[in-house]
Amino acid sequence: MEKRMITTEYTEEDQHIEGSLRPQTLAEYIGQSRSKEMLKVYIEAAKSRGESLDHVLLYGPPGLGKTTLAGIIANEMGVNMKITSGPAIEKPGEMAAILNNLQDGDVLFVDEIHRLNRQVEEVLYPAMEDFAIDIVIGKGASARSIRLDLPKFTLVGATTRAGLLTAPLRDRFGVVERLDFYTVPELHAILMRSADVLGVKIDTEGAREIARRSRGTPRLANRFLKRVRDFAQVKYSGVITAEVARAALDVLDVDPVGLDRADRNILYTMIEKFGGGPVGPEAVAAAIGEDVGTLMDVYEPYLVQIGFILRTPRGRAVSEDAYRHLGLPVPERES
Repeated sequence: MEKRMITTEYTEEDQHIEGSLRPQTLAEYIGQSRSKEMLKVYIEAAKSRGESLDHVLLYGPPGLGKTTLAGIIANEMGVNMKITSGPAIEKPGEMAAILNNLQDGDVLFVDEIHRLNRQVEEVLYPAMEDFAIDIVIGKGASARSIRLDLPKFTLVGATTRAGLLTAPLRDRFGVVERLDFYTVPELHAILMRSADVLGVKIDTEGAREIARRSRGTPRLANRFLKRVRDFAQVKYSGVITAEVARAALDVLDVDPVGLDRADRNILYTMIEKFGGGPVGPEAVAAAIGEDVGTLMDVYEPYLVQIGFILRTPRGRAVSEDAYRHLGLPVPERES
């Protein structure tokens, strides 16, 4: 799989900018208004009772601010946050050690929580419900189980694949919030704030042009801002205008709705080889030389979200909007 400018996964490049751009409070956080309002109520209620916040599950596509929200929850509660991820914890003992080192009220953030293995996950059940863990000492006939009490803590889990969570784990979260793609005005506001933090000169139309091509994802918007800034400084006056943003993103092969060469290749392949569909994802994946799982998990979601690919009972089909976007005549569909 080729490296894509528009990947929403966390990359090494993002490490250099995301830390300084992340808001620290709910008041600074832009977008996700429903989730923000709900969390504000839960946090204020927990603080007024002097209790830790209920366990929180945040789910949605990558790059929408799940890690940022976890940090904000800890800041708003006035506690520390410990960060780990599902794939990083391989043994039950490792999870038990992490839990045992928490302080009262701490937030434990587990990214990609759907990738916890089953044995590690089972350690979490009593920890989340009873704030205790069971440890087995000894082996064979002399083995015995002891229960260790844990401080009251808040587990914040983040996942891009909520459907892969087991029912027992999902049911132990008191607060479950889905993060949705951002609107262009929300991304515009984020870009104006990021430009101010980074000291980048940008006008409102330049920010709007970047926002339109950012696929509803703040991570992409901030990455594009950094790249367009370079073009503005080297080839233009240093100010990001709509003209500068368009020229830079065209060179970076990001079109006006956020598609790149790989996205367009999928659409052209479906049109030229399969008559626009319906066609099964396995056939499309074979035609473009890509793994079917990668096609369905990485490429397809955004094309479906903007209505360029339609999922039908007979397979995937290219929509009329996609034909128009590619400048191709819309075929007559059989009635």
